[in-house]
Amino acid sequence: MEKITYDYAKISDLDGIMHIETTDFSPNEASSRESMLEQIERISDSFLVAHNERGTVVGYVAGPVTAGHFVEDIMFEHSERNPNFYGYQKITSLAVHPDYQGQGIAKELMSRFIKQARLKNRRGVSLTCHDYLVGYYERYGFVNKGISESQWGGEIWYDMTLELRKSR
Repeated sequence: MEKITYDYAKISDLDGIMHIETTDFSPNEASSRESMLEQIERISDSFLVAHNERGTVVGYVAGPVTAGHFVEDIMFEHSERNPNFYGYQKITSLAVHPDYQGQGIAKELMSRFIKQARLKNRRGVSLTCHDYLVGYYERYGFVNKGISESQWGGEIWYDMTLELRKSR
């Protein structure tokens, strides 16, 4: 098995990220190149990538930090800089190249992402997913909060949250 390394996203990763984004997601669900570039530039501290031994991007997890509890559609298109601490960490994309799926890369990305959120004292981690992925995220401790208000890509999504600390 190849050695996989993990790091924050850089602009040089954009082509690899977009290849996976357009491979793993339908055209109506995939984020645009411009949106991904903006995320790398503005929220690279919550944009982790996995590289194979040749330096090729084989997976990533990304999303902004906001005061609100749930993912909103605008987050797939536009990102503001993350606050240094607190807030809710969102996941707007978790993807692994098909040739590297089943090797624990998504699990490691999630583990590192959640650990990072804890270190920055985030209140929780939130994401949206299709109904067939609810059980997958529940294995990480996420709780299904029901059908999301998100209508990204014309799909039905479910809000999932992982509380990291109690709200005051």
